[in-house]
Amino acid sequence: MSDQLLAGLSSGDLVLLAVLVGAFAQATTGMGFSLVAAPVLIAVRGPAEGVALVVLLAACSSGLPLLREGRHAQRRDALRLLVPTLAATPLIAWALAPLDHTWLAVAGGIGVVVGVAMLASGWRSAWLRRPAGTIATGIMSAGLNVVGGVGGPPVGLYAANSTWTPAQTRGTLHTFLIVQNLVTAVVVGLVLPSWQMLAALGVGTVVGLVVAPRLSIGAARAGILCVSAVGGMALLLSAA
Repeated sequence: MSDQLLAGLSSGDLVLLAVLVGAFAQATTGMGFSLVAAPVLIAVRGPAEGVALVVLLAACSSGLPLLREGRHAQRRDALRLLVPTLAATPLIAWALAPLDHTWLAVAGGIGVVVGVAMLASGWRSAWLRRPAGTIATGIMSAGLNVVGGVGGPPVGLYAANSTWTPAQTRGTLHTFLIVQNLVTAVVVGLVLPSWQMLAALGVGTVVGLVVAPRLSIGAARAGILCVSAVGGMALLLSAA
């Protein structure tokens, strides 16, 4: 039944559905918009325009949740992650510009799936909390964001190795991602979303904000894993 329903949707309907579900995931877990929406937008609009749309919409998806969760953000951790991320973003965009975007999308999908596997395995490492680990996390996130608009998994792995509460996790991720995505949008080129996309984003965000306080730590981490896994596999399939 669900396959028949999806088959009956136009590409525009699929984009709006992906934006709505992605915004819901973002509001409830602190990440997930790009992981859900990027594969659909890239498949429908192409790699370059799709990534540009995703990162701008992703920044918007963190705006309203940040107003509520921002007071819980671990600002020092967010800043430590942002410094290498923002420094690497224009360099990575410049270095990858001549390459085939299809293969870049495949690389992005592989990176997402690897990150999900590490998260799902319960892998923990004190190294990620050290300066070298933080820098590596930021650079990996920058690369995935430029390639496929999906910079969340490395930072999700960093969060999974922390002792943050769900509210602290959401607040820190929203803080990091809204800055990262705005900078990435400027670097890769601005593509403005339609009002229908913004409306779908608003509906998904509001519903997610209602659900978010009811999530336990385990449920929040499970949500991150689910949206990451679906997004990574879909990104690989869209680039195939």
